[in-house]
Amino acid sequence: GVLSLGTPGVGKTTLGKELASRAGMTYVNVGDMAKEGELYEGFDEEYDCPILDEDRVIDELEDKMSEGGVIVDYHGCDFFPERWFHIVFVLRTENSFLYDRLESRGYKGKKLQDNIQCEIFQTLYEEALSSYREEIVHQLPSNTPEDLERNLDQIMQWIEQWMKDNN
Repeated sequence: GVLSLGTPGVGKTTLGKELASRAGMTYVNVGDMAKEGELYEGFDEEYDCPILDEDRVIDELEDKMSEGGVIVDYHGCDFFPERWFHIVFVLRTENSFLYDRLESRGYKGKKLQDNIQCEIFQTLYEEALSSYREEIVHQLPSNTPEDLERNLDQIMQWIEQWMKDNN
C-alpha cells in the first residue's frame, strides 16, 4: 500500500486519485470513508469536527489492505499498522499557498491557525518518521500544477521499482 499524508489543503486528494488511475490502484480517502460509515467516537467542539474512531477505521480497511494495491489518503498516520505501507509520502505546501487554499475551504480561527502551524513545524513529517522506516518516507513539494506532475512521475517510479524488487 501507499500512504499519502499532509495537512488539509496540500493536494493529497488530487494526487491520490490521479495516482490510483495511473497505477491501477484503489484510492481510499479516510475522511470520506469515516463520513460514509459514521466511524466516529464523538465530536470535538473546539475544532468543530467529529473525532475519528481509529479502531473501526482499521477494521474497515483491513481486508482491502491485505489485498494490496491501495492508496490511503489521510492527515494522520500514527494509528495505521506499519505493515500496511511500502511507501509513505508527505506533501508539503508553502504557507502562503496553504493559507489561501484553507481559507477558500472556509477554515478560520483556531482551525486555520493550527493547520498552518502543523505545516510550519513539519508535524506530519515527524509523525511519519516516527511511525515508519525512514527510507520509505518521502517529502514532496506541492505548490503548483508542475509539482503535481513531477510528484506523480516520481511516485510511479517508486511503485514500479517496488514491484520489480518484490516480484
